[in-house]
Amino acid sequence: MFLGSSAKPIDDNLKNLVDEIEAQIPSLSVLAARQFRYNLCQNRVEITIKEPREFNILEEFIIRAGIEFNPPPTEDELASVLGLDPIFVRSTTANLRALQTLSATSPITVTPEGRLFYEKGSVPQPPYSVQIYAISDPLNKKLTFQSEPLNNISLNQPDLAKFITIDHTTTDISTLPLAEIQQYIQDSGLGFHIPEEGKIVTSCRVIGANQTIEKQISLFIFFDVIEDKLSIQLRNGKQILESASSWLESLQAEGISLRSLCELSDETINFERQAILNQKNLEIEVRLEKIRQQALGHIIPNSYSEKGTAIQLRDGQISQAFSEVLNSAKHQILIYSPWITQAVIDDKFLSLLQKLANRGVWVLIGYGIAQQQEDEEKPIPPEIEKKLRTIKTPDGLPCVQVFWLGNSHIKEIIVDRKIHLCGSYNWLFYRGDYLPRGESVYKVTIPQQVQEAYEFLANRCQNHAQKLWENALKNRDLQLAMEPLYIWGALGMEDMALQKIEQNNWLELLSVWLNLLLPGLRLQNIQAYLKSIQIALSLLSRVSIESAFIDSLQQEWRKIIGAIATNNPEAALNLLTNEVWVQFLRLNITQTSNSPANFILQHALPQQREQEENEPKVKRGQVENKVKRNKKS
Repeated sequence: MFLGSSAKPIDDNLKNLVDEIEAQIPSLSVLAARQFRYNLCQNRVEITIKEPREFNILEEFIIRAGIEFNPPPTEDELASVLGLDPIFVRSTTANLRALQTLSATSPITVTPEGRLFYEKGSVPQPPYSVQIYAISDPLNKKLTFQSEPLNNISLNQPDLAKFITIDHTTTDISTLPLAEIQQYIQDSGLGFHIPEEGKIVTSCRVIGANQTIEKQISLFIFFDVIEDKLSIQLRNGKQILESASSWLESLQAEGISLRSLCELSDETINFERQAILNQKNLEIEVRLEKIRQQALGHIIPNSYSEKGTAIQLRDGQISQAFSEVLNSAKHQILIYSPWITQAVIDDKFLSLLQKLANRGVWVLIGYGIAQQQEDEEKPIPPEIEKKLRTIKTPDGLPCVQVFWLGNSHIKEIIVDRKIHLCGSYNWLFYRGDYLPRGESVYKVTIPQQVQEAYEFLANRCQNHAQKLWENALKNRDLQLAMEPLYIWGALGMEDMALQKIEQNNWLELLSVWLNLLLPGLRLQNIQAYLKSIQIALSLLSRVSIESAFIDSLQQEWRKIIGAIATNNPEAALNLLTNEVWVQFLRLNITQTSNSPANFILQHALPQQREQEENEPKVKRGQVENKVKRNKKS
């Protein structure tokens, strides 16, 4: 029997988190969980900020004259043109020169900075200074800024630096280019550097000496039964530190001692690994045996706690049930088949998949029986995989994802998390005949049994998606990165996909992610996506109008707002806050002559737009009033 959690090197205050992780991802077992401390470097810095204000009429005339007149006028010449006393013009130009809007000498010449402010209808105010704190994190290789200092609290955890070599060389902030510091401050979300609003950090200087701050961190040793792989992960609370985890794994591959780091010997690891593999390999068999007993009537389901049945189907009944269950799908189908052949993936089956795709149903197909993909005796023929990947939704999304998972001979289908088919019948493989061969399948609708099967298969798909993402991230492979997004979309894990995009600043994938939401939005699953959509809207400030992907991003945002507005105009309007509308205008998602109300009505689907236009005074008035209320608030 493998060790219980109480016998593993797991710190007491991490036990609840360990239980939570193992419950969420059944394929993972935590072999060790320890807390350590390491040192951050904190610097107090003073930054100077310049903000805009609206120019007055005289300032506008002077700056405009400096830009448009050729040759530029002197103060006296401009005063004569405007019919003003030269003293007023000289006083104003002196102020504009002090603000670096005009060059220091006559005639009136506008500086590049002055032109930028003029385009926004403003001039800079006198600069002011604030003190903030720069935090250098040697473990995560990050420099961040924050308004308040970190508290220097002494921690009782062991020092991570005693077990592994951490490069504590800190960034000399005084040597960094201003543009780099501006970007760090902007990424930290402090609101001190917002170029699009004219708010700019113009200088930064270090005040005082470095201060060492102790920070707590958690280290986990995982064993993944599906991948048969040991991995190390660092976390700050529940947040996974991906770059630091990857670095620690590379050290482990080079021979870092887990015995000293986590009191975990190689013998213990091997013993635990084998015990876990034995238990997990039995998981499917135990679940199938429970279903078999229920179907045979040896176990009577509790009708008070569960509603559903487990029915055994044989031979000719199976094919009919297979077709009926697939046709009943509304959202999602998961299929596992050890092998896939041309005999099943025929025109009739492809036509069925296309009908499902037209309804917005996602299909995930896992296959393989060998423990390693290279050992697979019957890999999927390339022409079949190509045919399956051509099945597209009306929005052009690949509806069917097919990939190798391996290490299972059980054939399973799960539809909408409500129906589970499992047994010996080869869904996607025949030996050249369709005659009955004494096969049997169980059709299960008992919620608990279906959920257990779904979690097991969905977690395998999720682990595959994570592996694809890591490979795509390593090579910054945009095409490969789309595949895990499609899998997460099919699993209803769009929020995780967005989190990955945000964490890795891979904004080229935003339009793909938005496209994933369209089928669900058209099925009126609006509330499920609103929080993620708000996060995606906040990322628009990171996008440049010059980005190569700007056209597709513009199109997808119009579709998203239109899909929401079709069923819930008020929800669409609530998303278009003043801040979001500024970004929509900047990125040409909408036109300057448009308004949120008109934009919503313009991009709603035809049937909704026709309805709105039939009652324009009432509906348009309601929407426009909502806009006014939002602006006031």
